[in-house]
Amino acid sequence: MSDREPPTIDTGLSAIGVEAAERYYLASQWTLMRRRFTRHRLAIIGLAVLGLLYFVALFAEFFATQDIYRRDSDHLYAPPQRIRFMGEDGISLRPFVYPWRVELDLETFRNRYAPDTSRKAYLRFFARGDEYELWGLFPSRIHLVGVDEGTTLFLFGADKFGRDNYSRSLYAARTSLSIGLVGVAIAFLLGCALGGVSGFFGGAADMAIQRLIEFMQSIPQIPLWMALSAAVPRQWGPLQVYLSITIILSLVGWTGLARVVRGKLLQLREEDFVMAARIAGSTAPSIIVRHLLPSFLSFLIVSLTLSIPGMILGETALSFLGLGLRPPTVSWGVLLKEAQNVRTIELHPWMMIPGLMVIVTVLCYNFVGDGLRDAADPYKSN
Repeated sequence: MSDREPPTIDTGLSAIGVEAAERYYLASQWTLMRRRFTRHRLAIIGLAVLGLLYFVALFAEFFATQDIYRRDSDHLYAPPQRIRFMGEDGISLRPFVYPWRVELDLETFRNRYAPDTSRKAYLRFFARGDEYELWGLFPSRIHLVGVDEGTTLFLFGADKFGRDNYSRSLYAARTSLSIGLVGVAIAFLLGCALGGVSGFFGGAADMAIQRLIEFMQSIPQIPLWMALSAAVPRQWGPLQVYLSITIILSLVGWTGLARVVRGKLLQLREEDFVMAARIAGSTAPSIIVRHLLPSFLSFLIVSLTLSIPGMILGETALSFLGLGLRPPTVSWGVLLKEAQNVRTIELHPWMMIPGLMVIVTVLCYNFVGDGLRDAADPYKSN
């Protein structure tokens, strides 16, 4: 026999490995989903951007630089002003903008804007400006950013009436983003309810609901939106139109989710836990809500997230076509309606900035949806 001692085993590392494996396999599904989601960089970036957009939209009055209905006849279609730290006299520690010097072009009879480098308009934080009511409840005059009275600040330029596009875009974000959430919430409830009834009970109810879904899906979506929107009375106020457009988008958007819920319930309704719930005396609605839907809740969350961009694009399309929200209400679609012709885009390209905000929002929602879709199966290998 050899006199050498047997090799020692690093029990510390083995214990750490065993403990990590136990934590992984004993963790709840939601914990595993969270861990996997946090490793999806694009999803985290998208979630951060969406959080910022919703936060700014929630406090749009504070973040706006001026009243969205205030007109400035001296600055019609004024270009965006660039925030500077470097001026003609060197570096400035305080950010500033150069006011516009307006000159009339005698050949085109249009205003021509040039920066007036002889004076600076310094940006002031928590500045006093136009009066507003936060959420219609709290009057205030404090804005995040402002300039001295008598000077202008057009971060996104001005429209044909000299109204500030930056402030209007922030107010529009509140409308467009909230329509996406409210519309998807209504569509989610309809899809889960009708899909649950169809998949759990079957029979005549299943036949009627599926034929209704097939009929609605056979109609082209945009013409259906246009037909329903055209039925909205023109004399309705902004709140009534907002609610009607939200309901219209929801009535069209629930069919896909209802189909998926039906398929899942057909697969799960004969499982042992459903039979146990029936024996325990649970009613059919209780079984659907408390047992069946939570069993694939992760998939429902993914579907919910991926449906919101469609709602936002639907509202934007309807308002762009003049069949959705109408002035004085502001939304991204209403603002884009002012940039319908090529001449406006060529001469005043900053009028397309609301379209850029729509693109960023939809992309971020898609990134978050992709991250949630990957995280919904936490045991799937990378």
